[in-house]
Amino acid sequence: MKTICKFIKRHRYICALALASLTAAAILAAVYAPAAITASATARKLPVYCVQRDDKAVSLTFDAAWGAEDTQQLIDILTSYGARATFFVVGDWAERYPEAVAALHDAGMEVMTHSDDHTHFSSLSSEEIAANLKAGCDKVEDITGVRPTLFRCPYGEYDDHVIETVESLGLTAIQWDVDSLDWKGLSAEEISSRVLGGVSSGSIVLFHNAAEHTPEALPGIIESLLADGYKLIPVSELLLTGEYELDHTGRMCAKGTA
Repeated sequence: MKTICKFIKRHRYICALALASLTAAAILAAVYAPAAITASATARKLPVYCVQRDDKAVSLTFDAAWGAEDTQQLIDILTSYGARATFFVVGDWAERYPEAVAALHDAGMEVMTHSDDHTHFSSLSSEEIAANLKAGCDKVEDITGVRPTLFRCPYGEYDDHVIETVESLGLTAIQWDVDSLDWKGLSAEEISSRVLGGVSSGSIVLFHNAAEHTPEALPGIIESLLADGYKLIPVSELLLTGEYELDHTGRMCAKGTA
């Protein structure tokens, strides 16, 4: 009888351990399996943050949404070094300062769209986004004769439906991988440090056309980049041609290399 009791107790203990192990496994599966499925099934739509390049090439970009008082000075600085940049202009800004837009275009700068009114695109429907982009592109084309092919999201904000709508209109959304933070009133030295410390081949650098210390910082930045062997080209020339893909960071890579 004692032997039988011991057998029952021992196996009851083993069964309890087995049941506890199975329960724990079930809990872990319930917690982690949905996350794994979500991670593998979700591929977020991204703008282009930078480009995989074999040569040393960088794009300087300027967002134009307010004041135009520094525009000619920026043009003069860029052209004095033979540098060509991309200016993403808001449609309303182009309407207010058509002579600035014309000057940018005539100087060989690339003029692209930054929306029509710098609104939050994530809060708009696809139809509203399309209408906004059409209006912004129309205003640039009316002045330059060239229709924008690149777009920068206002505030750098986007989600899947924003990027999908942008792409459906034949536009490429462009972000940045180096932020000068010039709009925060940083000194010329701080702006230069941020840019030169973060730039690499294929980088897209963000400036603003009416930031307080950007004209002061720009010559030194350009001189350092040129001395380091970089060529400064517009974004459309930085982008890869042919088939490409974006990696998880938004880096544009040749197909099959991301």
